[in-house]
Amino acid sequence: MDVRPGDRLLMKKNHPCGNNEFLVTRAGMDFRIRCTKCGREVMVPRLKVEKNIKKIIREEQGEKNV
Repeated sequence: MDVRPGDRLLMKKNHPCGNNEFLVTRAGMDFRIRCTKCGREVMVPRLKVEKNIKKIIREEQGEKNV
């Protein structure tokens, strides 16, 4: 699964604060994800994150011509 830093993940399960959207700040064997509601950061093994992803929201950065 292609998950990159800067992607937003909609997870199947909610964070204890009630939110289910997380921002990926680090990707590798482990992911560091930040809750977009309360700001808590968590290190989670890659296998566990990939199993619980519902949707990946990626903001494509296009080139701007001035």
